[in-house]
Amino acid sequence: MESCSTMLVLLCVSLLLTVCHSQSSRELSAEDFPNKKTPSSAEKDLVETMEELLGKFQSRLPSYEKKGGTIPLCDVGDRCAVKLGPRIGKLCNCARGSSCNSFLLKCI
Repeated sequence: MESCSTMLVLLCVSLLLTVCHSQSSRELSAEDFPNKKTPSSAEKDLVETMEELLGKFQSRLPSYEKKGGTIPLCDVGDRCAVKLGPRIGKLCNCARGSSCNSFLLKCI
């Protein structure tokens, strides 16, 4: 009974592989879609207007950059933080593969 179920599974898998292998994947190009329309002048005007509006409102969006600029990188063993009462302030970012130890305040 077990051999019949195993054979059935193998048959289904081989059938699936045959069907998948027979379908070739090819890159789509503009030639595959001859009826596709080119953008009209109204669409181009709409895009230009939206870009203009985005440019106007870009200055109003909040900036995610720190006010002091970018934080420099620390080497392993360098001091990366300072304890200010109950808070810890960053002096620099540790290099890749290391992290800032909050007890020692050094990159390890």
